[in-house]
Amino acid sequence: MSKYTIGVDFGTESGRAVLVDVADGREVATAVYPYSNGVIDETLPGSPVRLEPDWALQDPQDYICTFQTTIPAVLQQSGVDPADVIGVGIDFTACTMLPTQADGTPLCNLPEYRSQPHAWVKLWKHHAAQPEADQINRAAREVGEDWLDRYGGKISSEWFFSKALQILNEAPEIYHAADRLIEAADWVVWQLTGVETRNSCTAGYKAIWSKRDGFPSPDYFGALHPELAGVVSEKLSTHIQPVGERAGGLTEQAAAWTGLKPGTAVAIANVDAHVAVPAATVTQPGRMVMILGTSTCDMVLGTEEHIVPGMCGYVEDGIIPGYFGYEAGQSCVGDHFAWFVENCVPAAYQQEAQERGLNLHQLLEEKAAQLKVGESGLLALDWWNGNRSVLVDVDLTGLLIGATLATKPEEIYRALIEATAYGARIIIETFQKNGVPVHELVACGGLPEKNRLLMQIYADVTGLPIQVSASQQTPALGSAMFGAVAAGEPLGGYDSIYAAAEAMAHLKAEVYTPDPENQAVYQKLYAEYVILHDYFGRGANDVMKRLKGIKANARK
Repeated sequence: MSKYTIGVDFGTESGRAVLVDVADGREVATAVYPYSNGVIDETLPGSPVRLEPDWALQDPQDYICTFQTTIPAVLQQSGVDPADVIGVGIDFTACTMLPTQADGTPLCNLPEYRSQPHAWVKLWKHHAAQPEADQINRAAREVGEDWLDRYGGKISSEWFFSKALQILNEAPEIYHAADRLIEAADWVVWQLTGVETRNSCTAGYKAIWSKRDGFPSPDYFGALHPELAGVVSEKLSTHIQPVGERAGGLTEQAAAWTGLKPGTAVAIANVDAHVAVPAATVTQPGRMVMILGTSTCDMVLGTEEHIVPGMCGYVEDGIIPGYFGYEAGQSCVGDHFAWFVENCVPAAYQQEAQERGLNLHQLLEEKAAQLKVGESGLLALDWWNGNRSVLVDVDLTGLLIGATLATKPEEIYRALIEATAYGARIIIETFQKNGVPVHELVACGGLPEKNRLLMQIYADVTGLPIQVSASQQTPALGSAMFGAVAAGEPLGGYDSIYAAAEAMAHLKAEVYTPDPENQAVYQKLYAEYVILHDYFGRGANDVMKRLKGIKANARK
């Protein structure tokens, strides 16, 4: 009799569940729940309270609704008996964190804190904690904290302690009311199992924890703020559990939400990018997984420790056991293209797309594909949402150069795609120059399924072949795989993620290979990109930051 697992992938705008056959990874049913409150970046729900620039919050009730909506839906679609579902795994954007009471109640659910922004979930792309990130980096350098090198020399506003320190600095009453500060990934597993657990992936990559050294010392945290000295012992946990372990079983309440059986195995939480690596068949060094969506995460395995400037970090056993997992990424990729389509495309293009039964992305891709490399005369920097790697600077902004009165929308659209490819090449070359080999790319996420032009441009710009995951829901598949490992072989699952990957992970047959003629032109364009990248990104001209300051003052 077939056995199944369910992977639940919590993204930026929605949550989705995938029901997977344990034997071969076949995706039997999928359901999506668009978050009712989406990304909260202007006003709090049901409140006149306006948010400052660079804020990005979410409502934890949307996460519960994801379980209540998507899992019953995949069971109904498939007709699978809940008794044959042996495990559940979840992955989440990170760092996405929230303050709660000791029993897990989010502070934003309490009437007295409902109108306090700091009581809500801080989404991964909440960048308002940049001053705190700067303080954390500055203090670490001053006292010679060794851990800073593990993260490429900087941590960012997206990380756990940047957000925690912002809460303490700006809303100390919320900080003191919080019995727990917790990753949303761990919080949702807590809601499923009734047991609070902390996963090694988010702890390692986003909260400065290591398997060998633990967290930074209380003295270091106390130097940041006297009341932060006890943050780990008072509001976190030093008991960090490896990915792949069993967090617990579904409670009666969670079983009622989902339609699954009480006691069904639930895996320790994971991060959406990291969980995609084994689901993309990657269990060995040298193959970089690019999770291409609203942003991009780049993941590669290594057998040795190397310091890579500007990387997001490396964590021992952080992705799969036995390897150091390296991470880098870009803050703005799919969001980059969506911004352009939503704000910069003329009505004539919208009408043409409608008449031809296409969406605007499809129309622009079609038109952009007809252009020769370099034909537009345009070059862009891919920093519309800051730079995650290798500059680690959220205050950088976008740039388009070479435009004329003859410039067309498809030319800009292609230039934006090319900009993200150049940014990817910067990351790859930085890894290669610092001892972490990358000789092949494997892509997954929404964009490889939607945009063939993008994939070919990435191959041409990087000079590397690119394969694509066979799954359209690679993170959710990865979570389902870890759910199978949490259940274990006796229940019909697997005893290691290696065994699960061998059976359940697959790639498409098609390979995107670099075109030598295109490569030659892109080499020239990339050289120009590097000049602009270093000029605006490494301090020669801080005009982007000055403009942001003028903008902020004008809005006061």
